[in-house]
Amino acid sequence: MTRLFEIKDKVFKFCAEYETYLKYAYKFVIALVLFCVINDSIGFMAQISTFPVALLLALVCCLLPQTMTILVAMVLVLLNLYTLSLEVALVALLLMLIIFLLYFRFAPQDGILLLLTPIMFKFNLPYVLPIGTGLLRKVYSVVAIVCGTVMFYFLDGVYQNITTLGGTVAGDDEVSTKITVTVNQLLTNREMFLVLAIFILTTIIVYTIRRLSIDNAWKIAIVSGTLVQISGLFAGYLLFNVSGKTLGMIIGNIISLLLGFVLEFLFMDLDYTRTERVQFEDDDYYYFVKAIPKKMVTSSEKTVKHFGSSFMAERTERRKEEDVREGRKLIAEELDIDEDLLN
Repeated sequence: MTRLFEIKDKVFKFCAEYETYLKYAYKFVIALVLFCVINDSIGFMAQISTFPVALLLALVCCLLPQTMTILVAMVLVLLNLYTLSLEVALVALLLMLIIFLLYFRFAPQDGILLLLTPIMFKFNLPYVLPIGTGLLRKVYSVVAIVCGTVMFYFLDGVYQNITTLGGTVAGDDEVSTKITVTVNQLLTNREMFLVLAIFILTTIIVYTIRRLSIDNAWKIAIVSGTLVQISGLFAGYLLFNVSGKTLGMIIGNIISLLLGFVLEFLFMDLDYTRTERVQFEDDDYYYFVKAIPKKMVTSSEKTVKHFGSSFMAERTERRKEEDVREGRKLIAEELDIDEDLLN
């Protein structure tokens, strides 16, 4: 365990030393993965749905504020949907405007969550987001997760109805038919509303528990959030007859549980055996303070030992004695006294 603490300390020091470069690196990686996910999911425009284009855009986005990555991703989505159908692109534009307004109103500092949500859905790990948000962010940060979740299910619905939305609809009112199909595939998606409700509930529960003044609050919050997600989604899948997702949901939540404990180890690993309670007062209040130290390990000090022969040791000792005698002799001559008086 001590080795893990030493590794964590080295990682934190490394991140602090190279913070600027790491910030550019993580922005680049997230942008690249997101653009690749968009290309893989709705890559209808062949000219922009290639890896070199995604790589070039990611290189540009890593030098810009994170909001620009969101805007570039929205433009890519609109261009791909326009290639599929103008009606779908118009509905997507309206939805993006609503999402963008909600994002800037409630969670302008949580762009990373908005970007990570579709990526995590793609890898079947969205369950870590409510737990991580409840542990590390404010409760209103869940708005960014909500926006990302709605966008993911919208694009997933478009992909599932690609035949209807991309082809020619029989009848004179083709435009209204495609718009109706596009809107209904989102508004009638009961699974999406179930996931949104569970994610919001999980974030609130995790955030509330981890702020309690109890021992192991973070561990309790992580386990509670995982149980809420598993039980809530399992019950919802049974109620709405959603099949084929239970096993993936359980595995994803188990992985999220482990990642939650990793977050606790990195940011809030406390030593409850050394808990201290302090009481003090001022003119207006009496204070009860509970102080819990973080688990830390001091760097081991290295002692350098010199190995040599006994002859070298004796020679060094004699040299020291000679230096002492020389010092006494100089002092005696300076003071004009007998050298034996300084022994």
